[in-house]
Amino acid sequence: MTNTTHFGYKTVAEDDKVREVAKVFHSVAAKYDIMNDVMSAGLHRVWKIFTIANAAVRPGFKCLDIAGGTGDLAKVFAKQAGPTGEVWLTDINESMLRVGRDRLLNRGLMTPTLLCDAEKLPFPDNYFDRVSVAFGLRNMTHKDQALKEMRRVLKPGGKLLVLEFSKVAEPLQKPYDLYSFKVLPWMGQKIAGDAESYRYLAESIRMHPDQETLKTMLEDAGLERVTYYNLTAGVAALHTGIKM
Repeated sequence: MTNTTHFGYKTVAEDDKVREVAKVFHSVAAKYDIMNDVMSAGLHRVWKIFTIANAAVRPGFKCLDIAGGTGDLAKVFAKQAGPTGEVWLTDINESMLRVGRDRLLNRGLMTPTLLCDAEKLPFPDNYFDRVSVAFGLRNMTHKDQALKEMRRVLKPGGKLLVLEFSKVAEPLQKPYDLYSFKVLPWMGQKIAGDAESYRYLAESIRMHPDQETLKTMLEDAGLERVTYYNLTAGVAALHTGIKM
């Protein structure tokens, strides 16, 4: 029997989801940052700054940025960790990873990049001081398995940071839905020449666990002192947890 999962609002075979998500990000990679700026009115940059502040990376830290795409977090972590640190930029999508790698190289940052699946991380136990994933968890098929892997590779005392779109406050729900399902695909077509990928992104946000559910998932994965911060009335949320 074939295991099924969600791809946006559609139910698909798990193997098909991997392929469909890959197609989305191959399609949008070149215009990903421009679209993020337009989609969020630049707020994704503020949310990432907040995440970086919470990470509190110090010189010599080992950091893993999962689904790191165009390298926004890895770029800053690499500067903060310095020459004695070690920062890995990883993504399951080759097109996104190539954009991120080129951007890091253009800034003179020789940080390692690796194509890998968050559900099967090729790193030893207890290796990293910080693990981050920004706007990538909702695209993963087995989120619980990915979170367990993130905890596994953290050192005791290490911190996981999950930045993701989340459940918006109730008064904003209707205008947010209008924007997500009408305006966003239209902008995707105009700017990236791809309405369907942005329709999927809007649907994937709705299918993603809300703040409290994701908090429980981090706890179930074995993380402690789990907390979350609502950003821009819950449009996004940062969850953090510690490996004890």
